[in-house]
Amino acid sequence: MKNLLVTGGAGFIGSNFVRYVLRKYQQYNLVVYDKLTYAGNLDNLRDVEDNQRYTFVRGDIKDRQAVEQAIGEYGIDTIINFAAESHVDRSILAPDAFIQTDVMGTYVLLDAARENGIERLHQVSTDEVYGSISEGFFKEGDPLEPNSPYAASKAGAEMLVRAYNETYGLNTVVTRGSNTFGPYQYPEKIASLFITNAIDEQPLPVYGDGMQVRDWLYVEDHCSGIDVALHSGDAGGVYNLGGGNERTNNDVTKQMLELMKKSESLIVPVQDRLGHDRRYALDCTRLHSLGWQPTYSFEEALDVTVRWYQQNEWWWRPIKSGDFKEYYQQQYGDRLRA
Repeated sequence: MKNLLVTGGAGFIGSNFVRYVLRKYQQYNLVVYDKLTYAGNLDNLRDVEDNQRYTFVRGDIKDRQAVEQAIGEYGIDTIINFAAESHVDRSILAPDAFIQTDVMGTYVLLDAARENGIERLHQVSTDEVYGSISEGFFKEGDPLEPNSPYAASKAGAEMLVRAYNETYGLNTVVTRGSNTFGPYQYPEKIASLFITNAIDEQPLPVYGDGMQVRDWLYVEDHCSGIDVALHSGDAGGVYNLGGGNERTNNDVTKQMLELMKKSESLIVPVQDRLGHDRRYALDCTRLHSLGWQPTYSFEEALDVTVRWYQQNEWWWRPIKSGDFKEYYQQQYGDRLRA
């Protein structure tokens, strides 16, 4: 393993992973391959753009010719696939892009990997493929019962990964990450949206009763978990990757406001999301057995995250002043007026 193709590497988790690998593995060369859709942003990688072991290629994972050209030109031996349409709310508004990118794009990567002798393909997936669980914890062998178009597209991608491992012997590994937060997250998810809204004294639109439970995972811990599975995971293996931090959306929102010394009056309950899963929870014993453990407590990670957005308005203000406004109005306008 020497030359890594990081698809979707200009997005949130992908860019943090690029930074993590360049820091940890001095012998690795990284090629970030990204279409730069709304959530892909080269500002996410501004601090590594002069690193001689980093290269950026703009491309679509559905473009077989462009993918194979990047593999050949840079001598790629490993692919880590972060590329995906990834926001549940957007998948409800417009599912097509999710099916095309998350399913068809993954197929293109798998087939290109098979044809070009790739040593390992790592598929970055999500705990949402399981659906909701009222009590207990999901294990990797549990049935996949996705409830949103986004979750279904990621589950579909996973089925293709499994098929290419079983049928062609392609060396694959999958991680199913829990609710990830941290720096450089496009401000549509609860942490990045609510922190930036609170900075501007804008409402925080909490879905329904706010009692939905998520397992919160700091992005640096997500990156280290991918690292362990990538290097030590079994061929064809699937690994849950969670932070062990179950919190309701209400609790997280109130904790953010307390850290920021903002009033809870900013919280505005709004109409719930369609098909909103109630609780996600993961049993991560399998990944723990490889030596991985999260290193950040939830409180520490939230504090770091809040301070990052407070100190880096240069990054998020241009985003929230652009096309984001149209999406935000479409998603929350009627809800906030109700």
